[in-house]
Formats: sequence, C-alpha cells, structure tokens
Amino acid sequence: MTNTALRWLNVIALAAVLYVNWLANALPINGLTTGQVSALFPVQITPAPYAFMIWGLIYAFLVGYAIVQLLPAKREHEEIKRIGPWFIISCLFNIAWILIWQYLFTTASIFAMLGLLISLIAIYTMTRPNGWSSDNIIRWFVQVPFSIYLGWISVATIVNAAAVLYNLKWNGLGLSGTTWTVILILLAVLLNLIIGTSYRDPGFTAVGVWALIAIGVANTNDSVIMYSAWGAAALLLILTLWLIAGKDGFIRHHERAHI
Repeated sequence: MTNTALRWLNVIALAAVLYVNWLANALPINGLTTGQVSALFPVQITPAPYAFMIWGLIYAFLVGYAIVQLLPAKREHEEIKRIGPWFIISCLFNIAWILIWQYLFTTASIFAMLGLLISLIAIYTMTRPNGWSSDNIIRWFVQVPFSIYLGWISVATIVNAAAVLYNLKWNGLGLSGTTWTVILILLAVLLNLIIGTSYRDPGFTAVGVWALIAIGVANTNDSVIMYSAWGAAALLLILTLWLIAGKDGFIRHHERAHI
C-alpha cells in the first residue's frame, strides 16, 4: 500500500467512525442510544453522563490529525509515518465496539475495547520516538490527540470491564461494589502516574482528572467513592500542572527543544 493510499484510508476510516457514532444516537442503532445501553449496567465506576462530552474534543482533534497527515509539509514527519496502518485498525475496533455494544453483546464488547486500547497504545508510543515534538503542529495535532484518546479509552476499558462483570452477575469475591470501585479508582490513578511521568504527558493525566471528577459526581450518594474519586482527581491535577510547567514539563521541555 502506498503512503498516499494509506493517508486517504485514514480519512475514510475516521469518517466511518464519525458516521457510525452519529447513527448510534440518531437512529439509534438497535433502538437504544449508547447512553441508554450504558444505563442498563449501573456500575459505580461509570462517570456522570456529562463526562462523555469529551468525545467531541477527541473527534475534533482526530479530524485535525487527519488533515495534518495529508499536508505535504507535515506528512513526512517521523511521528506521522511511524503510525502506519494502526490508525485504521483503531477506527475498525471503534466501529466494532459501537455495533457490538449497541446490540447488547456485552461480554464480546470487552474484546473490541481491548483491541481499540492496544491499537491506541501502539499509536501513542509510535508518535513519541523522541518525546514531545518541537513542531507545534505535530505536537498539538498528532501527539496530543492520541494522549487524550488513549487517556479516555483507558478509563472506558475499566468501565467496560465492570459492565461485563455486572452482566455476568459476578459476586465480587465477597467485596462490596464500593470497595471494588475504590480499587478501580486506585488502578486508574496508578496508570495515570505511570504514563504521565514516563512520557511527561499532561494530556493523558488531564483526562484522568476529568474522568475522576465525573465518577465522584456520579456517586454523591456514596461518600467513600465520591471523596476517593475527588481526592484522586486532586492528586492527578497536581501532577498535571507539574507536567505542564515543571522543570521537565510540557512547556519548558518544549522551550528547550527550540534552543
């Protein structure tokens, strides 16, 4: 496959994702919106509904990526060329997850979600061969979009797994739903600490802050979960600010790259 064909297939794949996402709520597919399907599995780790507005930001950034990777002045950048077919693969898994989820094949949905997660991990690592790019366009429309996308899908995978276990009527090994939710919050924090500090990525951790605040909002009737989620969000907010402006942070690292 030529590079030109691959670039246009990226555009077509993203357009297909946007169309299927629109159909999921406009038709809706199988008579239920994506949110209505989620409501069938009332797991406590699910963020408040407003949190899912982040998809608008994710897709706006991905449209930016699709445009930038077509530009003659940018398409030969290593951060773009290394992605290869992985963006198309991620789009296929995104579409597969929506269709599987809408038709209530709940257990099967986790495999599509894991496929999406793995493909985004591949893209994420490939777009950072030398850390943050000194080129602002590459930085903001190739690297940052996948920071946000991976950050949200990391949360979505945890929520999806919880929904699958709920559907399978898992007994939680005798632990309460509150206890498991706090464990999952701690898992999310650990993941954000590892990725955030390893890749100096405030975009990824900012998504964690957004999701954890929304998890707290969704659980105001359970003070343990609410304060655990908000405490975790506060910790990640501090980390995010440090990653933006600290000695080796997003801003100063970028400034040094120009020197």
